[in-house]
Amino acid sequence: MDINYELYKVFYHVANTLSFSEASKQLFISQSAVSQSIKVLEKKLNQTLFLRSTKRVQLTPEGEILLKHIEPAMNLIRQGENQLLEANTLNGGQLRIGASDTICRYYLIPYLKEFHRRYPNVHIKVTNQTSIACARLLEAGQVDFAITNYPNSGLAGTQNVRIIHEFQDIFVANEDFSDLKGRTVSLKELKEYPILMLDRKSTTSEFLHSMFQRHQLDLVPEIELSSNDLLIDLARIGLGIAFVPDYCIPTQEPGLFTVLLDEALPARQMVVARNEALPLSQAARQFIGML
Repeated sequence: MDINYELYKVFYHVANTLSFSEASKQLFISQSAVSQSIKVLEKKLNQTLFLRSTKRVQLTPEGEILLKHIEPAMNLIRQGENQLLEANTLNGGQLRIGASDTICRYYLIPYLKEFHRRYPNVHIKVTNQTSIACARLLEAGQVDFAITNYPNSGLAGTQNVRIIHEFQDIFVANEDFSDLKGRTVSLKELKEYPILMLDRKSTTSEFLHSMFQRHQLDLVPEIELSSNDLLIDLARIGLGIAFVPDYCIPTQEPGLFTVLLDEALPARQMVVARNEALPLSQAARQFIGML
């Protein structure tokens, strides 16, 4: 099917903004030209891509399918343009990283500081999502690489994964749970206590639920949140026992103690993952080398 690239470009901008007027501003063409391009594309594909009303524009199911394929292609083209403009130097360009809030705060900060010190002209863009969501960003070409917890069900076969750090997950509690202090407990006993953990969209949640299922136990957490820092804060005030990576807890934490398990949980890894189908910028290579 011989369809002009410009039509897909117009479609991409309208789909991203859900606005014909905003797309016209981004493309520096008239709104009528945008509308006409979409009509031509719909006619060539024999599909309705947008539902239009006086108040809003939204994608049809067919439009959503097309966007799933167009978005990675547009990101790939943009990345290629950026690499050509950089001309293999580190005097400009962009570094796009996908990582969770926890990994950014407790692991990445010193690397970001050092990279910026060395290459101040490179624009750093960090997108904070869960590790599973970061894998999707990587697949869509929206980040150069992702730093995620591992195992990660979101990582596909086309992604190159390298271990950069190993850590242990721990249960922490305050003195309200002093009956657990200094002794080892089983997961069966622990599940009778209020458990605080990350929500189901996280690799940490997947990991802990799988550990309980391996022992034929159903885990029903007291509270599920999207932030390890909040889980630690709630554990400090006695709302329950928080399940968090050990690197989130300061070595000297007077308000909390680690609950010991009679069967140690397996260690997990932090990995840097990149999509082998996508070219890697000089800035991304340099940053991964630092890791």
